Amino acid sequence: MYLSVQLSYYPLADDFKPVVKEVVKRLEATGLEVHPNRMSTQVFGEFDEVMAALSEVMKWSFETHGKAVFTANFLEGDRRPR
Repeated sequence: MYLSVQLSYYPLADDFKPVVKEVVKRLEATGLEVHPNRMSTQVFGEFDEVMAALSEVMKWSFETHGKAVFTANFLEGDRRPR
């Protein structure tokens, strides 16, 4: 099953921009299709691969940078921009 995700990440730190960029870079390193923009990051791929990548990146973020807020919208199917 293909999954489309819109993910927003809000690290609870004063200097948040480098942390956000690092999370996006880690998502891109998974091999999934990742489209960052100013308000959120879109992630596309097979359900199990997307969920595993999100789990891994979220865990890394909490362990490395502490408290943060992740918000996500999950849509079944291919919603990639054309």
